[in-house]
Amino acid sequence: MNKFKQLLFLSALILLVGCAVKDENPHWVINEVMVDNQTGYMDDFGQRNGWIEIFNNTYKTQDLGGRFLTDDPNNPKKYPIPRGDVLTKIPPRQHVLFWADNEPFNGTFHVNFKLDPTKDNYIALYENDGKTLLDEIVIPAGLPTDKTYGYPTDGVKYDKDGNYLAAQLERVTPSSNNAVLEENPKVTLLSESDPWGVMMTMTSMLVVFVGLLLLYLIFRAIGNTAKRISNKRVASTGTLSAVRSESLLTGEVLAAISAAIYELNQDVHDVESTILTISEVKRKYSPWSSKLYTLRQDPRR
Repeated sequence: MNKFKQLLFLSALILLVGCAVKDENPHWVINEVMVDNQTGYMDDFGQRNGWIEIFNNTYKTQDLGGRFLTDDPNNPKKYPIPRGDVLTKIPPRQHVLFWADNEPFNGTFHVNFKLDPTKDNYIALYENDGKTLLDEIVIPAGLPTDKTYGYPTDGVKYDKDGNYLAAQLERVTPSSNNAVLEENPKVTLLSESDPWGVMMTMTSMLVVFVGLLLLYLIFRAIGNTAKRISNKRVASTGTLSAVRSESLLTGEVLAAISAAIYELNQDVHDVESTILTISEVKRKYSPWSSKLYTLRQDPRR
C-alpha cells in the first residue's frame, strides 16, 4: 500500500512539474517570413509576393485547417484557414507556405492581407477558437528586399539561456530547412574562396586528362606485353612465322622478297633465255599403261 501511495505521489509531482514548465517552442512555429519579394520564389500563378512559412514542430502529422492567420492583433480571425483541404495536413517536421498577396480566392494558401516593408509586420497564428495564440512573430521594418526573417534552426525560438533567436537569415529557404543539415565545411570554404568555380573547373579537367593519360599508358603496356608473349610463343615453334616474328622487316618487305625468290626459282635460264631445256617427265605407274605389255605383238617379218 505504501508503495502504491509513493508511486501516486511521484506521478502527481511529475504532472505538476510538467504543467509548470513553459512551452518555449510551440507545436506550430511561424518559421520564416519574406516581406518584400522582388526576384525570389514565385507562387503557382507566376506572381512574386511576400510569404509566411509555418513549421510543424512535432513528430506527428498535424492539420492546420480551421486555424487563423492574421497580421492584426485586434483581429485574430482575419484569415480562416479552410478545413477539409488535404494539403493542410502537415507531416512531422515539415513546412507549409502561405502567400501574403491579399488574394484569398486563389486558393487555400493565399491569405487576405499583404505585408508592408516600410513598417513592422505582426503575424500570428491562432487556434480554432480564435482566442488561443499558437505562435506570433514581429518582422521589423527595413528588412532588405528578397531577404527573410525567422529562426536559424527550424522551430527553435529560444536557446538554452532563454535568448530569443529570431533574426534576418543568411539563406532564403521557402518550404525547406533554414539550417543546412550536415553541411560540408570544405565545400563551404571552396564556395567562398572560388565563387565563380574556376578552380573547380580546372581541377575537374585536370583529373579527367590525367585519368585518360593513365588509361592510355596502361592499355599500351598491356598490348606490348601481350605482343611480346605472342612472339615468344611463335619463336619457340621454329616456323617461318617465327622467323617473321623475330625479323624487324615489315610484312610488305617480306612479301616483296618472297615474290622475288619465287620468280627467280621459276626462271631457270635468267641469262640464256634462248636455250630450250627439256626435262624428263616421270609418270607414276598406272594400270592402264601396263596393258600395253599384255597385247599380242605384231608377227615378225
